[in-house]
Amino acid sequence: MKRVFLFLATNVAVLVVLSVILNIFGLNRFLTENGIDYQALLWFSLVVGFTGSIISLLISKQMALWSTGARRIDGTEGSSEYWLVQTVQHLADQAGIGHPEVAVYEGEPNAFATGAFRNSALVAVSTGLLQAMDRTQAEAVLGHEISHVANGDMVTLTLIQGVVNTFVVFLSRVVGFMVDKAVFRTERGVGPGFYITVIVCQIVFGILASMIVAWFSRMREFRADAGSARLLGTPQPMISALTRLGQLEAGALPTSISSFGITSRSGMMALFASHPPIEERIRALQTRA
Repeated sequence: MKRVFLFLATNVAVLVVLSVILNIFGLNRFLTENGIDYQALLWFSLVVGFTGSIISLLISKQMALWSTGARRIDGTEGSSEYWLVQTVQHLADQAGIGHPEVAVYEGEPNAFATGAFRNSALVAVSTGLLQAMDRTQAEAVLGHEISHVANGDMVTLTLIQGVVNTFVVFLSRVVGFMVDKAVFRTERGVGPGFYITVIVCQIVFGILASMIVAWFSRMREFRADAGSARLLGTPQPMISALTRLGQLEAGALPTSISSFGITSRSGMMALFASHPPIEERIRALQTRA
């Protein structure tokens, strides 16, 4: 119920903020005078902005399983699988959430959590991580992923993505109308200038939006690290796990779930990174020690 309220409140907030911006800068009058129903544009932007993010969230578990080739386990497959399932369930109990499904996939060291609902999430671990870490380190990684679930990070990031998408869709079209009228002098309807401007603005605004989403994602990683420290009663296991990760070649995850991994392998600039540098994460944990 809390998540439904959060979703509705976010949508209302977006509409209010965009309406205020239009009124402050007089853009509502400009759009109306040029025959543009800006209220309809607001709703269109909201639907377009959130639909893709929400659909991706709802099918995230199945997509994650399919894209990584992960197989669900129940603990009966062997001693390692039994330990993994029992550890995830124990951490979930400590975090006060329902037991997530557990999966294992072939690949270099990494792990991730996903799912639309905190009481029916999925936690997956690579064989490379299980082989490269001792059980204390692996438990810390699992605590990190369970903290993502308990914090509702998947939903939060979806809402943030939906908000920035809405702004991108709306503002790119507003700028397109303005340029089309002022520069290309289109008198009726919209001309080529509108479509060209919209495409350019969506690319530019989309880049800026990606930076915002990445910043929230990095803050969320610090919280999940701290959550692991709370669940295990000490930050040392998570520090040890991160130190070990820093010595390994992290396994790449599909783009749709890369933000939810324990670490990220990317050559992109820091402003676009979904994860902070491991050194910064370790320093943040050391202040808790």
